[in-house]
Amino acid sequence: MTTPGTDPYLISRERLIHAPAARIFEVLATPALHSVIDGSGTVRGEQPNGPARLSLDARFGMDMKLGAPYRILNRVVEFEEGRRIAWRHFSAHVWRYTLEPRGDVTLVREEWDGRAVPWRVVFRLTGFTRKHPGSIEATLGKLEDYVLRERDAA
Repeated sequence: MTTPGTDPYLISRERLIHAPAARIFEVLATPALHSVIDGSGTVRGEQPNGPARLSLDARFGMDMKLGAPYRILNRVVEFEEGRRIAWRHFSAHVWRYTLEPRGDVTLVREEWDGRAVPWRVVFRLTGFTRKHPGSIEATLGKLEDYVLRERDAA
């Protein structure tokens, strides 16, 4: 067993965002907005014919670029309306968002969970585990900016 925060295959960051959880969750559950809030620079846009809004077991494709362009098909594996959403693709690592309302603000936690990947050592050898903390922090910043701009425009 590892101490929280010491497992290189479970990377988590949090941010308090001055917006209701429902508003933040709506952004996370909308694949068309994933490229807008992506802090890694790899998510380019959603593929056509996917759901406009995610739900448990929903499948949605994204156009990606990591060096070369590629496409990835994801499936929602965790879903609790307004509180939790997570998806994964073929490699078994999970992107998870947990929202915790705290009065007028929401604590948003984003996690990259690669613990179930049998070949997870490749993530360390290729530097993904070193890059993910910064990418997650950038994503949370872009999520906050988007939600606050949307709120202020309303």
